[in-house]
Amino acid sequence: MLDAHIQAQLVSYLQRIRQPVELVASLDASGDAEQMRTLLEQIAALDQRVTARFDGTAARRPSFRVTRAGADMGIEFAAIPMGHEFTSLVLALLHAGGHPPKVTSEVVEQIGALAADGDELVFETWMSLSCQNCPDVVQALNLMAALNPRVRHVAIDGALFQGEVEARQIMAVPAVFLNGKPFASGRMELGEILARLDTGAAARDAARLGAKDAFDMLVVGGGPAGAAAAIYAARKGIRTGLVAERMGGQTLDTLAIENYVSVLETQGPRFAAALEAHVRAYDVDVMSGQRVAALVPAAAPGGEIGVRLENGATLRARSVVLAPGARWRKVGVPGEAEYANKGVAYCPHCDGPLFKGKRVAVIGGGNSGVEAAIDLAGVVRHVTVIEFLPQLKADAVLVSKLKSLANVTVHVNARTTEISGDGQRVDGLVFEDRASGVSQRIELAGVFVQIGLVPHTAFLEGTLELNRHGEIVVDARGATSVRGVYAAGDATTVPFKQIVIAAGEGAKAALAAFDHLIRAPAPVAGVAAGEAVTAA
Repeated sequence: MLDAHIQAQLVSYLQRIRQPVELVASLDASGDAEQMRTLLEQIAALDQRVTARFDGTAARRPSFRVTRAGADMGIEFAAIPMGHEFTSLVLALLHAGGHPPKVTSEVVEQIGALAADGDELVFETWMSLSCQNCPDVVQALNLMAALNPRVRHVAIDGALFQGEVEARQIMAVPAVFLNGKPFASGRMELGEILARLDTGAAARDAARLGAKDAFDMLVVGGGPAGAAAAIYAARKGIRTGLVAERMGGQTLDTLAIENYVSVLETQGPRFAAALEAHVRAYDVDVMSGQRVAALVPAAAPGGEIGVRLENGATLRARSVVLAPGARWRKVGVPGEAEYANKGVAYCPHCDGPLFKGKRVAVIGGGNSGVEAAIDLAGVVRHVTVIEFLPQLKADAVLVSKLKSLANVTVHVNARTTEISGDGQRVDGLVFEDRASGVSQRIELAGVFVQIGLVPHTAFLEGTLELNRHGEIVVDARGATSVRGVYAAGDATTVPFKQIVIAAGEGAKAALAAFDHLIRAPAPVAGVAAGEAVTAA
């Protein structure tokens, strides 16, 4: 299963383990079990400190546990962790073998304090191997299990255990259960998981962040625009901070990137990791896992601009670069909200495998919609594409590929009017022919929405100028209507929402903000955001 190149890489990683590791498999007579056996035998053959056993007693088969020899570590894979999850397996091996994780001592202490009353925290994560959002969740929970013996985690491939997927009514991944009950769904980082489990974490976090000194430049957003802005600011030698809900932004939800100049081809999560590594290579105070609630303009020239977080803390800065990015646009029809994660999905790469052999629809005929339909056609029984305009908007090469697929039907000039369900999950979609007014209902199990993006700017309403689409209005230098505040990326009025454009705009906004700093009046001591300056 592992080619020579991957084996060579794995050998170098396994050299970092400090204590013997055991792979304990519980197999059955299936072909998947044979593949799992082959994988584990190949790994064990690469380092004498790794052994594979096939006498496991787990009820879910095939599966295997990763544990430190002589211990009962709660890391388990009910999956053949290749694809996006191969990194999860490598990290599990390293952490079980005593290699120190790349988290702070405070986080290690926080994990160790979980379930101090002795009750176990048993997590199950339903994922798919093609999901680029799942590894963050799997790796975070595996790390918790490696550091705390009272935490156990099993990562389950939904395509391998479809009976359980049906029984649990799981329609989107990653889906996390805690002690048998739904805990969370969608991408989560370690900090978010810990915040849900440790109720005092938010207050401690707010106190820590609120005590920080004012920044010369504070960047809001961790995507390409935000990362570029932070790098350019830090290179000027000024005090730079970056606050973001997640590093990487939308690139984390992008499967393949083939149009970033000088990078022939890469995957979104890999690109996001490179962005974060580049930012952290400079003296940037990175505050990830934080949501911004409001922007508080300076009360007077020389005063500080405030960025208030949802946890109550307020960060202060002499200049701000806004790069909050965007999110998937919703259709806004009856049934969409009711059946979110119950058949209504926004990531075909993540959730497509859950609909293997079923009928689905894709709403949207642009590049993202047609790419999704092509992708899904190789997994599901049939794909119906619903496009509002009289023709598909995607590139000609994609449209040609779509039309060559036998299990795809396209309806153009069609308005989606309802997503229906049986109370538990999606069972159909209703659309109207815009020319004739005739409605048609199609039976299906899933609906993938691919109709563009909405800027993350609700927290700015009433503070600075937005256009009718909710985009931040900027000039040629990235300046907004508020003095000292600049913006870049997909949340702005700059046309063509592309990674390379966002990165360039982020750099430009940072340079313009720095130019503002060197020309601005000297900071007024003791004047914070929102405070007035009284004339002597």
